Amino acid sequence: MCPLSFESLGLAPPLLEGLRDMRFESPTPIQKAAIPLAMTGRDLIASASTGTGKTAAFLLPILHQLVGTKPGTLRVLILTPTRELALQIDEQALALGYHAGFASVAVIGGVKMSPQEEAIKAGAEIMVATPGRLIDHLRFPYMDLSTVDFLVLDEADRMFDMGFLPDVHKIVCRTAKTRQTLLFSATMVPTVRALADEILTDPETVSVAATRMAKGLVQRAFLVAQNRKGPLLAKLLAHRSTESVIVFVKRKKDANQLARLITRTTGREAASIHSDRSQQERVEALESFRKGECPILVATDVAARGIDVDDVTHVVHFDVPHSPEDYIHRSGRTGRAGKKGTVLTFVSGDEVSDFAAIEKHIEMDVPRAKLKGFDHGSMEKTRRRSGGSGKGRGRSPRRR
Repeated sequence: MCPLSFESLGLAPPLLEGLRDMRFESPTPIQKAAIPLAMTGRDLIASASTGTGKTAAFLLPILHQLVGTKPGTLRVLILTPTRELALQIDEQALALGYHAGFASVAVIGGVKMSPQEEAIKAGAEIMVATPGRLIDHLRFPYMDLSTVDFLVLDEADRMFDMGFLPDVHKIVCRTAKTRQTLLFSATMVPTVRALADEILTDPETVSVAATRMAKGLVQRAFLVAQNRKGPLLAKLLAHRSTESVIVFVKRKKDANQLARLITRTTGREAASIHSDRSQQERVEALESFRKGECPILVATDVAARGIDVDDVTHVVHFDVPHSPEDYIHRSGRTGRAGKKGTVLTFVSGDEVSDFAAIEKHIEMDVPRAKLKGFDHGSMEKTRRRSGGSGKGRGRSPRRR
């Protein structure tokens, strides 16, 4: 059976040209599921993880409906939690809509408002915004959302984690009630479901959220004391086989410290990216990583939601993620497009049970690894200090 093509979805010719320019060959599962439904004008709730092609899944059906309409009026509003993700979506909107002549503007914090104001006044049809900066613009008469016919809430779960729910409510109230609303979320937590019930009308629901890891990924878990994680990371990154690495941490403070430690002990350039860095610093760090000038990027999960870089060879979970979904999403930064990738997780004594939950969710035991000649520290001391029982490794049952 031949795979479904973009042509078979009935997309307008200018969009097919844009897809060819971007070398998009065939739709991903979320695109196959979401595009036909959204093209009919129905509201949509979509559960899709990072790296599944969800940006095109909401852009293409919206742009299809805009083809042939009168330009010069704000018609599309896309809300997203981070500046990096907003810039990424804006770039893709411009590329996909290039042959149809659509203009897009990224409305984000950390940069001057005046260029954004000029683009808004010039009549950009598409606006990709972070909630906080859009609220800033709404204080002025030039910012009119009443013409918005298409509203997208992207990474809705992360927006709520970051405390944007009140801002989202304020923004939604300023848009037309007759709009089409598309809500995309990696996880469908109660706050997301409650908002969907409130602002969507008779929505269709699609879900292609990952429950298993992508093929081609090599996974390893290092059982290591918390205070030995930094030295272990430095030792591993000293090997040149780790060509392009994203290290995920929970705390902004750890991101800065680890980047300095890596640079100092390995002689390899490492940069950090998190919400306390200025927009210019974040853009420069991301561009340096994307170009290969800085091979190691240390990131908090919130900031990393906008990272879309090909050819990442390794993902390191310096801290065990809060949820199995986060583990899958972060790990999906490597091993893309059928390429091989390596995922390493550092598990301290008080994180064993959390990692066991991840293993159960992905239905596999992640092989344990040790670095020869390296002191991994005492797991027993870590467990007693954190109140753990110190019994067993918390391994999950093997997949049947």
